[in-house]
This record gives sequence, structure tokens and C-alpha cells, in this order.
Amino acid sequence: MSTFKEIQGRNIRSYTTNPDNPLEGQMWYNQTELKLKGVTASGAWASSSLMTNVKSYRFGGGTQTAAFAAGGSSLIASTEEYNGSGWSAGGDLGTGRYQGGSAGSLTAGLAFGGYSTDVTNNTEEYNGTAWSEQNNLSTSGYSAGGFGTQTAAVYTNRYAPSLTNDTEEYNGTSWSEGNNSSTNRADLGTAGTLTAGMIFGGQNPPPSVFSATELYDGTNWTTAPSMNSARSQLGGSGTQTSAIAFGGRFTPPGSVLRAFTEQYDGTSWSEVGDLATARRQVSSTRVETGNTSALAIGGKTSSATAATEEWNFTANTITAATWASGGNLNTARQRAASAGASQTAALAFGGFEAPPGGPPLNNSETYNGTAWSEGNNLGTARGNTSGFGTATAAVCGPGRGTPSGPFIQNTEEYDGTSWTAGNTSNTSGAAARSASGTLTAGLICGGFTPPSAAPAEHVNNVEEYDGTNWTNATVMPQYQAYNCQCGTQTATLNGGGNAGPNGPTANTNAISLNYDGTNWTAGPNANILSDKFTAYNGGTGTQTSALFVGGDGTVSARFDGTAFSTDASYPAARGETNSAGSAPSTSALIYAGSPVPGVGNSTLEYSGETTSTNIVDITTS
Repeated sequence: MSTFKEIQGRNIRSYTTNPDNPLEGQMWYNQTELKLKGVTASGAWASSSLMTNVKSYRFGGGTQTAAFAAGGSSLIASTEEYNGSGWSAGGDLGTGRYQGGSAGSLTAGLAFGGYSTDVTNNTEEYNGTAWSEQNNLSTSGYSAGGFGTQTAAVYTNRYAPSLTNDTEEYNGTSWSEGNNSSTNRADLGTAGTLTAGMIFGGQNPPPSVFSATELYDGTNWTTAPSMNSARSQLGGSGTQTSAIAFGGRFTPPGSVLRAFTEQYDGTSWSEVGDLATARRQVSSTRVETGNTSALAIGGKTSSATAATEEWNFTANTITAATWASGGNLNTARQRAASAGASQTAALAFGGFEAPPGGPPLNNSETYNGTAWSEGNNLGTARGNTSGFGTATAAVCGPGRGTPSGPFIQNTEEYDGTSWTAGNTSNTSGAAARSASGTLTAGLICGGFTPPSAAPAEHVNNVEEYDGTNWTNATVMPQYQAYNCQCGTQTATLNGGGNAGPNGPTANTNAISLNYDGTNWTAGPNANILSDKFTAYNGGTGTQTSALFVGGDGTVSARFDGTAFSTDASYPAARGETNSAGSAPSTSALIYAGSPVPGVGNSTLEYSGETTSTNIVDITTS
């Protein structure tokens, strides 16, 4: 037997610990573990952010870092775009539909056929912003296979409304008839291009589920090796010589769902890692880079799911962003204030105690990354309040003595030990204001205040704090309250909440606003934010890298400087909450608020997506 040195020309090095940033194929001996170690490529699915619309029968295209998903059950027309970590809203289809075919990329996508009010032959092209009508298919159909690009696509095997195995080709302008495939089937998986495409799986009533694979060369179909597991309503991606198939169901119309994933290497199929969520009616990207990456989009378990998963076959292990439980506050509270730029150094103060609508609180608590400890009390108890600064240099803004009682205009400062009275803010009796900044350069915005002899109204007032005095600044272009805010006094992102001026139950604010220290400008659409009164109530990070949390949903919202997208989900909805932390790519913290039901004292800790080298023990050849 040859030695490693005889084969490789070098010895295996010995280390006390694993080396930093090892490369695929590298081997070494770990002296501490007494084991031979190495780096090897492996495949696995990693859960990503949820879609904003929970719909089945969607269709998609693009790559793992630039994808679209459009249409869906209930004849929706919406499109969502994926940026590699989360989903955001795109342009609507001209014709709402489900069970359509698709091809292409995020900026050059194609949607065709499907079921609208009836079976349709409609074709539309997507440019990354809007859909436009194109020439129709020759034959209407749904539950078909689609693959290729926007200018060279294939549509094959469909219900029209009866089952057919005919093929149509698209040249960027019009459709033309191609040769039929060998097997009548629908609800199939696809991969590849116009001249090197493939179909696999599917079903043919009376109930027959296929594992068969066929290859297309732009003219003719030929039979290829079958998958190991027969299934229909599955996802597919890749090329004719490097494809991946995943999910689906075993028996139509049965409920035996598949999580199985198989890779095709041009010769045979092999089973690899399972999806985290078994599902059918799963959509996917149409990547042409092979079977090393893919995206599983939505689908249906017992009901529609918004789950998104990424497939990677690399020497790296990708861990998705997550929320995990942290230490509980000593006092449950809602509509409190927070400060702190670190997950391990946060401050909570004020708020209303349980039961909801209970008395105001004056106590403060400090978080060290593990547990909360009691600090000194505010001079004046208050809820509907706001705060900014750090855990040792914070400001408590105006608030309210009860949920419906007197307004408190004075502010207070914290030095890490005790609270002292600060100067009074300029906006008479405003509460539920957003806040950001530091002890010597802070910003409070919006809120609501009661005018004489009238219900509460939203305000658009803005005030800056220099550590001593409050001064009026440029008002926001929109009246709003219960909104969230992050950044600095001169680089602020504001969004969510609800808009006025007609009272605290007014329409929600679906826009974001940017402040540069002088002027406000409209930011990107924030329509993935909560649509309830509680709205997104916590914000952490910077103006260009932020995380919004809370509200009536369970999905956090990431802002990357350009657009909002979904991020990691947390276990239960919680409105009127607080947050602290750094940019969302690192860490964040949310605490207190109103989990359903009641007022909460729970804490959740955020960890951003990480990538680590796949180091394994070498025990066999």
C-alpha cells in the first residue's frame, strides 16, 4: 500500500488545534483530539427566511441569490424576489394564476400557462421590476414542465385540460410546436436549457406516479435513467448533466410527502440530504450552474407553506440566521423603552405591566448576554415611551402615565447607575415616539398627542437632543406613531408603525423614511412590514443595515441599504416590543412586548447567517 507522502509528495502535518481556513481536500492530525481530520464537500439543505405570502402552486426562476416566485393558489398575481437571504415584493403579474410554467432569471423571467379563471395560454416576461404581456402559447395548459431562458424556453407535458405530452418552444417572441415527449405526465420536475433540457417524475391519472427521466436536445426526446423514488409535484433545478430533484408526493391524490433529494450526474441519480420540510407543489429556481446549489420555494404540507430552503454542495457548512431564547426579564412589560448597541449590554426601562393596560413601570433592567438584573428606577413611571443610547449612557423619552391617561413630557438620563432628570421635550404630551442615537446626539420622531377636545392625533414632529437641550428639527413628511427607528442622529432609518393623523388606529405606514440630519427623504417600500396596529416596534442596526422586529407576525425584516426583505422567524408574534444590537448580520436582541396572549418577559437573541468549513474525522479511505 502506498503512503500518503508517496501519493501527495508531502507529509500530513500535526496541529494542536484545527488550522484556520483549511481548504477542501486538506488533511492534518489533531494532537488534542488524537484524530486524523480533513475538509470535504458535502450537501445539505439550510432553512432560510419565510416568504411573505403563504401560497401553494407558485412558479419561479433565477438563481439561489437572485430568484423570483410568482402567482399561486387563489389566483394571486404577486411576485416575490429573493436576494440570497430574504424575500421582498416585486411587480405583479398581469394575469393572476397558479400551476403555471416558468423559465429564466430574476431580471429576465418568463411565466406561461397555468390556471386563471380557466386554463390559460397567457405568456408574460419579467424584467426585475414589471411583467409585460407577450404572445400566447399555442395551447392552454397547467401543471406542466418549463425550463430554459426568457428567449429560449420549453413548455411540455400538461393538462390542457386533458393530459397531453406535446412540447412548445419559445424564441423570445413567439411559441412554436416541438416534438412530443415519450410519456404523458404532468406535475413533473424540470432542469436545463432549450437544447439540453430534462424532465423527471410526474403523474398520469389514473393514479400513476413516475420516476422516469427524459432528455431534450432541442429536437428530440430520449429516455435516461430513472430517479430512485417515484414522485409528482416536485422541484427541479440544474443542467442536463448536473441536476437536482427534491420534494413531491408519492401517491396522487395521496398525502405521502417527500423530503428526498436526488442528484443527477448525467449518468445516474443518487440520493443525498433531505429537505427540512417535506412538501409537494414545491417551486424552485431554474439555475443552470449544476446540482451544487438550488432553492426550494414554498409548496404545500398539510396546508400551504412559506418555507424556503437553500441547497448547497460545498466544503462549507451554512447555518441560517436564527432566533433563540435568552434570559427572561424580571418584570413583564409592554410599550417600554430600550437602549444598547450590543446583544450583551442592553437596557430595558419603563412600560406597562401585566395585565395588558396595567400600571406604568419605573424600574430598569440590564442584560449581560445571559440574564437580566435590576437597576435603579426612573424618576417618573411611564409607558408608551422611547429610548436611545447605550446600556450605560441612555435617554428615556416622553411617555404616558397610563395607556389612556396623562402624557409625560419630561425626559431622563441614565449613567449606568442612576437616572437623573433631563430637560423637557418640546412636543407637548407626545408618546409612542421612535428614537435613535446617543446620549449626546439623539433623535425622537412622530408619536401621538391629544389636542384639546378631540381624540388623540398622530404627529410628525422631530426633535434632536445634544445631551442637554431638545431642539426642533425638520418634521417628517408623514404623521406616524408606534414606528421603529435605528441609526444615528444624522443617518436615520424610520419605518413601520401606523400613519395618521386620524388617531392611533389609522392606516399603517408602508413606507420607510431616511434622515440625514437636515432633511427627510422617502426610502424603499416597506410593505412586508406588519399591517396591524402594533406594527414593527423594534429596530436595530444602522441606516443601511437594519433589522425590524415585532408586530403581529413572526418574521423579522432586514434592510440592506436598498430594500426590505424577510429574515429569520421567531416562535410567536409579539407587538409593542423592544430591541437592541448591532447590524443584523451579527447579533440582535428583542425583549418584552405583547406575545399572544398577554404581556411578555421573554427575550430572544438573533444570530446572523454563518459559513464554516466542513471539517470531518477521517476514518475510512
